[in-house]
Amino acid sequence: MSTASIIVAISSFALGTLLALMTIPVLVWLERRTAGLVQDRLGPNRTNIFGFRLGGVVQSFADVVKLVLKEEYYPSHIKSGKWLFMLAPIITFVAALLAFMVIPFADTLIIGDEHLRVQPLPIDFGVFWYLAVSSIGVIGVIFGGWLSHNKYSLLGAARAASMVVSYELPLGLSILAFIITYDTVDFNAMVTSQSELLFGFLPAWGIFMQPIASIILIITLFAETNRNPFTVAEGESEIVAGFMTEYSAMKFAMYFMAEYIAMNTASAVIITMIFGGYQLPYISTQMMLDNFTTLAICVMIAAPIVVTLFIKWMQKNNRVRPGMAQDKGREFETKFFTIAFIVMTIAIEFILLYLAFFSENLLAQSIYVTVIQIATFVVKLMIFNMFFILIRWTLPRFRYDQVQKLGWYYLLPLALLNIFVTALVVVGVSL
Repeated sequence: MSTASIIVAISSFALGTLLALMTIPVLVWLERRTAGLVQDRLGPNRTNIFGFRLGGVVQSFADVVKLVLKEEYYPSHIKSGKWLFMLAPIITFVAALLAFMVIPFADTLIIGDEHLRVQPLPIDFGVFWYLAVSSIGVIGVIFGGWLSHNKYSLLGAARAASMVVSYELPLGLSILAFIITYDTVDFNAMVTSQSELLFGFLPAWGIFMQPIASIILIITLFAETNRNPFTVAEGESEIVAGFMTEYSAMKFAMYFMAEYIAMNTASAVIITMIFGGYQLPYISTQMMLDNFTTLAICVMIAAPIVVTLFIKWMQKNNRVRPGMAQDKGREFETKFFTIAFIVMTIAIEFILLYLAFFSENLLAQSIYVTVIQIATFVVKLMIFNMFFILIRWTLPRFRYDQVQKLGWYYLLPLALLNIFVTALVVVGVSL
């Protein structure tokens, strides 16, 4: 193994871990701020470290500290299987984390004769890995509900188990339709296939190639991640907190974090299979490399505009209400980040100027294209996470019988019909 391959492997793993774990406080903050927006209130924005609030993100880190320091409580009525009771949230957390590790963040990086994947776990059967590993997560939920020796927890676990049976089938069939269409089980190859055009003008994204399978995939992934309107396994108004009723402190936090990682993973799978993954519409990796100077000029024009708009938004919103006597560090924070963003933008401008007009280093250009693709992936990922959050705060929870009816009566027959039509089209085209 060469030095370049080791560096790319370590960088990809670090990036995957960062995207899976460090997005949790950001997603928690987004969830609370979005809830505040929907309910016409502000949301968290006061907790700070030396005056730095980061728009309220610091509150999420404060919550982590609270859960870590909280007293670990073990219900006295749990006499048997205590070790498995403690292990259950870890199973769910680890399964959600491992499922994320097969998502590609950028196209294959070519260094010399080596083709290096920008993927934490560089395997070419990522779809099978995701299906297998993500299914393990529900075992932690079932163990947690069963070993809590609590009727509400047991009901929550039973509901989670039945949801797996109801929604894994349409989920698997919708993914099978994508496998037939793309003729691969490799996530990276699926993204590459979507860089082409459909009918000469539409991006060949999964949403256009397989619209029915795309809708089924999105609905079933909502159910798999236990997000609204499919939160029947928790169902606070019916069964307290379901399988999490007897959990507290870090054990509860593990379930809590696993839910956000699973949501993040579901968003990554959706954009990878349906919305072109790390690719920009109409622009393939080879096109970016062949027209690097034009790409660099576009980024050099767009970056100052985006940063200026962001700074203006920050200056408008990061202030106290009129009439408040104390600023409490908001002005200093705004000035600090304004200067930091301006310095970063100038540095990016100089780097692009050098690469576009004064350098023939193809490796540096390839690395820069990889950085742009990673940025594209992260933007798409956050947009779809926002979609998950908006749905939660917009739709009410379905009743348990409605959830089952949707899965068995509508999604499963529709998924089977879609597979049949897809097979007919593929056979017809190949004749």
